[in-house]
Amino acid sequence: MVNETEFLDAIQKGETDKAKSLLEGEPELANAQTAGSLSALLLAAYYGQPAIAALLAERRTNLDIFEAAAAGKVERLQELLRAQPGLSNATAPDGFQPLGLACFFGHFEAARVLVQARAEINSPSRNTQKVMPLHSAAASRSLEIARLLLEMGADPNARQNNDVTPLQEAAANGQVELAELLLNHGAMIDSAQAQGETPLSLARKAGHSAMVDFLLKHGAE
Repeated sequence: MVNETEFLDAIQKGETDKAKSLLEGEPELANAQTAGSLSALLLAAYYGQPAIAALLAERRTNLDIFEAAAAGKVERLQELLRAQPGLSNATAPDGFQPLGLACFFGHFEAARVLVQARAEINSPSRNTQKVMPLHSAAASRSLEIARLLLEMGADPNARQNNDVTPLQEAAANGQVELAELLLNHGAMIDSAQAQGETPLSLARKAGHSAMVDFLLKHGAE
């Protein structure tokens, strides 16, 4: 593929029009991969280019389990899982699993399909980040996905790298509804991360006054 490097570079730079133009001229670029074997679709997702990721997802019929999860392609997920149920707990070369990807990119239906396919709710990513699906749901600010995970037994006090918890993530983002949901499922309100930051200190630092008031009302110190 003549323009593969240029195409991947356009994705990383967020040059949507250029990426689309290159793809129109050379449709096989939809199957491009980085030197580290990361597909163009996942590259677009990781670089916050949902329009390009969606375009690539529509142009391919051979999405793997990770691409389907990241793109929220429910029918493709179901197809893959029917053929090979164990894929629900597969691990990509970069250490992420399908459920974590669906949660991080905010795809509720994809997450639900994976949970029903027995994806491990409390399985951390197999890399230095050690991110669990609930962390990813908090990062994507998805109350709906977080509720699904908690109702299926997700640990509200799960710790990723640097001892970050979902409640700390919610506090830093000012997500009061998510914080309330987590507390209702047993999250520890004063849990501290490796640097000593608590949900309350993170909310204060970010200037989320409503979150600060909420946490103080519920006993944060």
